[in-house]
Amino acid sequence: MSLPIRLMRMLAVVLALLAAPVVAVAQTAEEAFARFNADSFSDTARAIDILVQGAHPNAGVIIEALADGRLLAGGGAVVVKTKDGGLLDARTGQALSAEPAGVSAVRLNNNVRRAIQAALGSLGLINPDPAKRVAAAEAVFRARDVSALPVLEAAIAKETNERARRALREAQAAILIVKTDAPPFDRIAAVDVLRERGDQDALATLRALPGDASPALREVQARAISEIEGKLALWQAGQNLWYGLSLGSVLLLAAIGLAITFGVMGVINMAHGEMVMLGAYTTFVVQELIRTNAPYLFDWSLAFALPSAFIVAGAVGIAIERGVIRFLYGRPLETLLATWGISLILQQTVRTAFGPTNREVGAPSFMSGAFELGGLAITWNRLWIIVFAALVFLALLAILKLTPMGLQMRAVTQNRRMAAAMGIRTGRIDALTFGLGSGVAGLAGVALSQIDNVSPNLGQSYIIDSFMVVVFGGVGNLWGTLISAMTLGVANKLLEPYAGAVLGKIALLVFIILFIQKRPRGLFALKGRAVEA
Repeated sequence: MSLPIRLMRMLAVVLALLAAPVVAVAQTAEEAFARFNADSFSDTARAIDILVQGAHPNAGVIIEALADGRLLAGGGAVVVKTKDGGLLDARTGQALSAEPAGVSAVRLNNNVRRAIQAALGSLGLINPDPAKRVAAAEAVFRARDVSALPVLEAAIAKETNERARRALREAQAAILIVKTDAPPFDRIAAVDVLRERGDQDALATLRALPGDASPALREVQARAISEIEGKLALWQAGQNLWYGLSLGSVLLLAAIGLAITFGVMGVINMAHGEMVMLGAYTTFVVQELIRTNAPYLFDWSLAFALPSAFIVAGAVGIAIERGVIRFLYGRPLETLLATWGISLILQQTVRTAFGPTNREVGAPSFMSGAFELGGLAITWNRLWIIVFAALVFLALLAILKLTPMGLQMRAVTQNRRMAAAMGIRTGRIDALTFGLGSGVAGLAGVALSQIDNVSPNLGQSYIIDSFMVVVFGGVGNLWGTLISAMTLGVANKLLEPYAGAVLGKIALLVFIILFIQKRPRGLFALKGRAVEA
């Protein structure tokens, strides 16, 4: 045999060896596509494993389409339907002009969905984006698919991002916990990794330890579960405290206007809740105008709604005071009945104008979503409401302490007859005070529109709580209102896990009744001759 012929044969052998993996991959992929056509849940799950292990170039697209119900199979064809309605050949990724005959969506069950979740996690472990690697590791953590362990170990070996590396190790630990043939030392180390993670998912994974675990592993598991439960209990207490502060800020916004009107004029204003409702509907109207005429300004909608709500609610409050209440001073029962009737009129007016159903009020982008602080989940809308409540409180404090109107309001509060003798027009102060309290209630409505349903009955949900806050804190005292709102808010949320929402509120009401028996003027009583008389 001549040398050229021998070289050619050797070259043919080398080319055949090089082509063998490609042929094997192609054959493996064809097996996967054949299994998709079999219309069997077990075949579909096996097809997913084949695509992932064979590193098919279209594996990610195919499995995502399968998860969304966009993978079609039948008659030997496998087609991906894109999100925009296009069609792709799953084998080649080439676009198709028409849907092949006989194809239908590949069916799913819980086992297939778990296989999809594990496959997407495995594919994401090698993504160049660290955030996507973390998300993939979390998916593997939840799926606890043993077949993903080799991919995880390879990813950990070359991972350089600390956060991603920690997520990968946690996913590895979750798999080792349920892998019965894993070395005991590795499983004990996995328990330590999960203990450091210390969240509910880690706790659930530790409790899934198989029954074949050794006594040593059981002992380590018990200690880890006890430690995590203690840590979670502390975080839960902190979460309830945060909820309490959030509720307290809402109560403060709803009650602080009532504290002003009730404290200065002694008027039991049952229409105060409707001032809150008017503020919420003003926000709805402002947002509708912006959506219609200038949608690009939507993130600024609350900036326009705040002064609008203050003006609308304040104007209605002044009209109520000048038109009805000024004729009823010194007659508290008639004032209560009159303002209750006004509240019904306002509710029916709003119901006629806007309908009885809830109205949609959107949240600007900066108030949407949440973030985690340790073990606390903090929503942006609640955080901004706390900040807003603090700003409103400081603004009212400044008005009362630093302005002539505030000085006159305090004088009328402490001794109305002496203030009138000194030349203060108490009627004018009454109207402005009622307008200020109603305007602040309108501001509360803007804030509450971000966390509650905007309906004609919105104010009724807060009127009783507002009176509780004002009476408990001390009539007309802003600092008392602040401390009372925060105390009742926190106490309510701390009682809820043990007594329930209804019994917790009843317990607080009974406590306030007993407290008022001892201190009829509340926590911080006003001083003054008229008050003491």
